[in-house]
Amino acid sequence: MLIEVTTPAGPVQAWLATPEAAGPHPGVLLFMDAIGLRPRIYQMADRIASWGHVVLAPNVFHRDGRVADLAPAGPLLDDESRAAFFAGIRPRIERLTPGPALADIAAYLAALTGRADVRAPLGVVGYCMGARLAVRAAGAHPDLVAACGGFHGGGLATTAADSPHLGLARARAEFAFGHADADTSMPPADVARLGEALAAAGLTAANDVYAGARHGYTMSDTAVYDEAATERHFTVLRDLFGRTLTG
Repeated sequence: MLIEVTTPAGPVQAWLATPEAAGPHPGVLLFMDAIGLRPRIYQMADRIASWGHVVLAPNVFHRDGRVADLAPAGPLLDDESRAAFFAGIRPRIERLTPGPALADIAAYLAALTGRADVRAPLGVVGYCMGARLAVRAAGAHPDLVAACGGFHGGGLATTAADSPHLGLARARAEFAFGHADADTSMPPADVARLGEALAAAGLTAANDVYAGARHGYTMSDTAVYDEAATERHFTVLRDLFGRTLTG
């Protein structure tokens, strides 16, 4: 169901998914892809909740509008409509800089831990640009975040001074990454840089490239959906959360 959570920037709409069994359950913070909070994200959150987690998926673009204002008019099932939609949303992606993103992340985590049906530690998972937010969450909240997944993420380990991978030195979580093959937003040099940072921090991690899978492969409402890669990611993520949150 859609709820609102309190942040310093104001109320933020978020999808909340809970297991059928009584809690408390480990909490999971899910960071959407750049397309936005929509039925596909709800489906993914609900599936993760069915594993025994309370899942919160916030509208990370809340400064640009509410969920109904920002979502595409319908599925993006061909490359042309997907490219056109992304061309129009790049400014909102660029506005979500590390400062406001980290403030929001702290508020989202507080909303999860403040629930009576949630227990720590927590997991985080992100898709596309949401993978960057997941990595930042793990680095900024090492005592709370025990697991971090990032799938078809972009810009995770660049040469920029504020690249997300630089926070890995502070993290304690176990990580699982599933990169899209031939992804221009996460080229081989960046995948290697990410792997080096994970190793230097002494973190347990998978840093895999999913052969043949395109950027956005988990999103069944787009032209790049890859069922095999999506199911692989769900298996990896369930195993990760099982080891670290419920094991």
